[in-house]
Amino acid sequence: MARRHIVAAGGIVVRPGATPLVAVVQRRKDRVWVLPKGKLDSGEAPIDGARREVIEETGHDVAVHEFLGVISYPNRGSVKVAQFWRMVPLDAPQRPLMRDVRAVDWLPIDDAVAVLALPWEQAFLDGLAGRGLADAPTPLAPAAEPVTPQPIETAAATPLARDTGLLLRLWRGLTSP
Repeated sequence: MARRHIVAAGGIVVRPGATPLVAVVQRRKDRVWVLPKGKLDSGEAPIDGARREVIEETGHDVAVHEFLGVISYPNRGSVKVAQFWRMVPLDAPQRPLMRDVRAVDWLPIDDAVAVLALPWEQAFLDGLAGRGLADAPTPLAPAAEPVTPQPIETAAATPLARDTGLLLRLWRGLTSP
């Protein structure tokens, strides 16, 4: 029997500055610190769900930038697959935090890695830190411009996105029925 997959999306929200700060959220149910993310709504595009989840969990509207990668991990008898984009907050918080979130903190990247409770999120953020997460983000093409899909090997992607694409294809091959 194939395991059920939960599809989620979120953001690595970086506040630029002399010392860039990364948003982490504290879950109300267990008070652990995690990256802002959540399950997609039915029919929702991952990039749209990522932005929605970040707004709900941090209270900030954000500009979405380049795709950073995918992490997967066990979650209550299934596998959660979470896609992440780099995001930048546009201004001060515009809305209250969702009920599931107790607090938001903005930390230097190394401190954010240290405070995260989930080892796969720690490894993911630490890997991004070593690949220029604090550098200026790459803006997405405006939605009005047509985008031609390309295989991940030839697409202009960050090294992490290329590595993650390969791992995701391998993982799909291992978990397909």
